[in-house]
Amino acid sequence: MFKYKIVYTSLLVLFVFTACRKKMVDPIVPGDENTNTTFPNADVNNWIYSQLKDYYLWEAEMPEISATNILLEPEAYFKTLLFNYGETDRFSWIQASAEELRNSLNGLNRVFGWKYQPYYANDEKTRVAFAIQYTLKNSAAERAGIKRGDFITKINGEDLTPANYQAALNVETVTVTMGKYENGTINSTEVTHNITKEVTQTNALQYYTILPFEGKKIGYFVYTQFLTSNDRDLNNMFKEFKSSAIDELVVDLRYNPGGYISSSELLSSLIVKNLNPNQLMTRQIWNDKQTKLRKDQGGANVFDTNFFTSNSNVGTLNNPGTLNRVYFLVSNGSASASELLINNLKPFMDVRLIGAHTYGKNVGSITISDDNTPARWNWGMQPIVLKTVNALGESEYGTKTGFLPDVEVADNLLPFKEFGDTKETLLNATLKDMFGADIFSTDRQSRVSPSEKFVPLLNESITGNTLLDRKDMWVEKVPFK
Repeated sequence: MFKYKIVYTSLLVLFVFTACRKKMVDPIVPGDENTNTTFPNADVNNWIYSQLKDYYLWEAEMPEISATNILLEPEAYFKTLLFNYGETDRFSWIQASAEELRNSLNGLNRVFGWKYQPYYANDEKTRVAFAIQYTLKNSAAERAGIKRGDFITKINGEDLTPANYQAALNVETVTVTMGKYENGTINSTEVTHNITKEVTQTNALQYYTILPFEGKKIGYFVYTQFLTSNDRDLNNMFKEFKSSAIDELVVDLRYNPGGYISSSELLSSLIVKNLNPNQLMTRQIWNDKQTKLRKDQGGANVFDTNFFTSNSNVGTLNNPGTLNRVYFLVSNGSASASELLINNLKPFMDVRLIGAHTYGKNVGSITISDDNTPARWNWGMQPIVLKTVNALGESEYGTKTGFLPDVEVADNLLPFKEFGDTKETLLNATLKDMFGADIFSTDRQSRVSPSEKFVPLLNESITGNTLLDRKDMWVEKVPFK
């Protein structure tokens, strides 16, 4: 039976095959016996082409190899093979180090350890501030004491501006100047921190709590990437939710760009109402070649995944069994495996989305690298190989507007309040939707320090690491059995 594990990081699939390999075709280059010297990219480009012909979801739309320029640099060549690149296929990528690619998909990256969004710091829009959304646990930024709600206004003593803010953190070590909110502007303080990038393992379960509110128990957690390394943490958290008999659940995915499909399926089974292992959760669609191959090896239902009550990674699942609905806090950065989770649950329970429209990625990828020992090259690619639909066959969110929110809320009130604070912008909007808009009238809640609306330069949060900021979901390549 053919088995595989899928990852969605914006919907990313990391699929590692060891069988049914197609023999690489001879390089298509002008007649020259010194091919490797005269045309150094020919072999790797032929490998790229042959692998895409095997696995790429839009394989039928690829050009004939004779119509391609095999002499291009591998990254440029790869892009020429993609279908309607930038529009239909916004997601496939290739990079020079397969090892770095795999590490990133597993949450291991060289980073300062913060996620932030750049905002104009004054009305004149001459200065920029980085508004910290969170810092990774055990990262250099966290150890420096930087936290959600903080501001960075200078890098190495230089004011951040619209002209320099994008390149400001493209270094290994920085001295950052912290800022503070004062009378509608964000100004620099005397506080500085010297921080160096380091390899950091992401703990995707950023925060969780059981919030008592209006006689109800609300489970709330912030989940920043679908990582199998945090599967047990999720299940243990749900054990607490279950023992406390939570009445409502709020899943904060606003900073989650995707990850492993298998982790999205786990979370789907932890949340769904009336958990039934005989009920279809999701179905995958592959290209014609892979569809035939996999059905021949694994049977007619090889692309179907049912909900499950246990698995080998976490044991018995702690589904609370008390939930009629679930709230998701979302943004333009909620992608892939995050959207898969939403789509999986929509047929079975009331799903409410609070925030902004999601990214719009209903397809997944696999990691492909050279299997030879030693490897002939270090390139790794992450092409789109599958599309997902839910139990009703629905997959309408694969556009640039993704899922539209039920309650649209601009998350631009600064400084950001702590996760779990009932006055935090998106959680506040969620509680109003749950209990009524007057729940926060002044006679029922004490006043808190005001937040101010600021104008963002980008509509999404970033870490400064291009690998970590990718949006994808993936499955893992495993052999046929």
